[in-house]
Amino acid sequence: MEVNHDFKTVATLLLKSKKTVAFTGAGISVESGIPPFRGNGGIWNQYDPKILELDFFMQNPHHCWPLIKTLFYDFFDDKQPNAAHRILARWEKEQLLTVVITQNIDHLHHLAGSKNVVEFHGTSQRLVCLECDFFTEDTPGYLLKLPPTCPNCRSVLKPDFVFFGEGIPREAYVRSMEAMADTQLLLIIGTSGEVSPANQLPYIAKRNGAAIVEINPEPSNYTNALTDFYLQGKAGEILLELDRMIHHEQQLQQ
Repeated sequence: MEVNHDFKTVATLLLKSKKTVAFTGAGISVESGIPPFRGNGGIWNQYDPKILELDFFMQNPHHCWPLIKTLFYDFFDDKQPNAAHRILARWEKEQLLTVVITQNIDHLHHLAGSKNVVEFHGTSQRLVCLECDFFTEDTPGYLLKLPPTCPNCRSVLKPDFVFFGEGIPREAYVRSMEAMADTQLLLIIGTSGEVSPANQLPYIAKRNGAAIVEINPEPSNYTNALTDFYLQGKAGEILLELDRMIHHEQQLQQ
């Protein structure tokens, strides 16, 4: 497939699209200082991913929770949205973007101001009890003593993101499928397309007639198989350029 690299054409598509979906992965948050899980500098190059295997976690919470707290709470605590997150949030307000479907658990889309966000893999901002369905968003208060326990049944609390061996949250799955079924334009941002079943969502959009724009620093599994427009570079830089072109086109139309 021949991939188009035309920024101006993509900007025009964004202006014309009645429904645009952004599908984001770890690459969009790398620019906020959060490393990816896989690849160069990835978290799993330094830590054993077994700490996020559900069965192992439930049997060894005293071993897993200190590492989980370090990786997903202490380290995430001071991270802020970057230009890419902020532009997507503003595009939502300007009705250029309908929804963000993110594979990330870092909550940065929300912090940037996006309202319609589907967290496909859950979020680190909530703790849940698998025994009695108690949940809390007061994560700092519950992490003062590890492992944190449920105030109702005293079971160990778990971060409300998807562990290895867990299914995708039903509501997130349904909302994602619905969004991909009728979107006209899909922005793939900062994801290599390696993690299943999330990596299948863009194919659903493509089968339903969506134009596919990919923004990644390096070619991904999507580039030659699915992508119509490949804009190579960091998410923040590419989205800033698209934003500039969009507002230039809007000024010409006035």
